[in-house]
Amino acid sequence: MKKISVVIPVYNEEEVVKKCYVKLKETLENIIDYENEMIFIDDGSKDKTLEFLETIANENKNVKILSFSRNFGHQCAVTAGLRETTGDAVVIIDSDLQDPPELIPEMLKLWEDGNDVIYGKRKKRKGESCFKLFTAKMFYKTLNKLSDVEIPKDTGDFRLVDRKVVDTINNLPEHNKFLRGLFSWVGFKTVPFEYERNERAAGKTKYPLKKMLKLASDGIISFSNKPLKIIGGIGIFSIFISFIILIYALLSFFLKWNDLTPGWTSLMVAITFFAGVQLSSLWIISEYISRIYDESKNRPEYIINKKINL
Repeated sequence: MKKISVVIPVYNEEEVVKKCYVKLKETLENIIDYENEMIFIDDGSKDKTLEFLETIANENKNVKILSFSRNFGHQCAVTAGLRETTGDAVVIIDSDLQDPPELIPEMLKLWEDGNDVIYGKRKKRKGESCFKLFTAKMFYKTLNKLSDVEIPKDTGDFRLVDRKVVDTINNLPEHNKFLRGLFSWVGFKTVPFEYERNERAAGKTKYPLKKMLKLASDGIISFSNKPLKIIGGIGIFSIFISFIILIYALLSFFLKWNDLTPGWTSLMVAITFFAGVQLSSLWIISEYISRIYDESKNRPEYIINKKINL
């Protein structure tokens, strides 16, 4: 009999984790031709999330738990869950019930038709601010302009993937994974699954602006070296601008266009412009160097404090 695994990262979700479990249990029990397992990854929660999960796991041996020693981040939690899965098909879903578990059987049918990755594509996003919708749109637009691999728009980590895809992702050695990009990069047969994303069932989002910017940075740096090439273009543009400033300064001096101290305008423009270019260039280069530094340390992506039913 085939098996379906569900990976659920959780962080301070005591208000919703039980509801999530009940919904998933009902959905998986209705898929009668498959065995199932649910792998909850507690990403260093400080509330009663882990306590609730331990109670659930004691009642249901199909529920498996990984608990991190501290908060390592959503992508690390999903990565840890993928490494523990044993199913032929693997679903990644968040615990906030914005991505409805009852859609899993429909995604499973697409997998049975021979597709390797079925990713959730949001045709409507309920309960999200205009600012978040706008920034998400701009993020994917920018990422696809910079990246050599097309990453589908209006998607998250909600998807169903084949065992061979999971094994391929698990064998990638890099840290700072941007999983939705990697699932596109590996290149297996992929199809979208459109759905309406709900509001959170309870609690607050665990992805504030700071974490969203970190995720955006991971996505761009992991899948594009074009920012480094842009620096070269900025350098050429800067040389062109400096020639214009030089011509303007010479004409101003000989034609007496203004009464400013000679050289003041050209000096200030040149200093501020080139200082901005240099600092921006150093910032972009430092981001890439910091990733090289992280990889060279070869530290684990996460540390597991406790395993239950594994």
